[in-house]
Amino acid sequence: MEFENLAQNGHIDLFYGDEAAFCEQGYVPYGWQFQDEEVALPARKSPSMHCIAFLSRTCKCYSRINERTIGADLVHETLDDFSFRLKKLTVLVLDNAAIHKTQKIKERLAIWQRRGLYLFYLPPYSPHLNIVEILWKQIKYHWLKPTDYAERETLRLAIYLAMNAVGKELTINFSQSQII
Repeated sequence: MEFENLAQNGHIDLFYGDEAAFCEQGYVPYGWQFQDEEVALPARKSPSMHCIAFLSRTCKCYSRINERTIGADLVHETLDDFSFRLKKLTVLVLDNAAIHKTQKIKERLAIWQRRGLYLFYLPPYSPHLNIVEILWKQIKYHWLKPTDYAERETLRLAIYLAMNAVGKELTINFSQSQII
């Protein structure tokens, strides 16, 4: 991808964006137990916490965590805020979700482009091309612990700490990571 070459040579900043939801029900990708052991996780129905993140291959990460359902207005607000933080011409790669292509976002494109933010949409059904999917996998599989799901506040804090540590204490080696 030409954008990757431009970013690697320092001509642009390249970010990949997506949204994810976290809830107290926890995320259990696998588990094991002794034959006579009973293992259980408490199940709670609670509203999800939502995160929007824009991630670069150098682990620069811009994120927002909130309890609002992620919709077009929140994506619009996040893109607008992100556009004020740019240091150079920036391409943000997004999937084809309807909330990324609303009329409100289309109307704002020219303003964001004047600030140096350009949106690029991936082809349909291609999450394997969006590196931010690796971030969600890392957080859910590796960085959050089962105790983080004990209560809403502990989960909120764990997500906040993880997102703020991305690129600092927590990094991803993209050459060794697979999205799917």
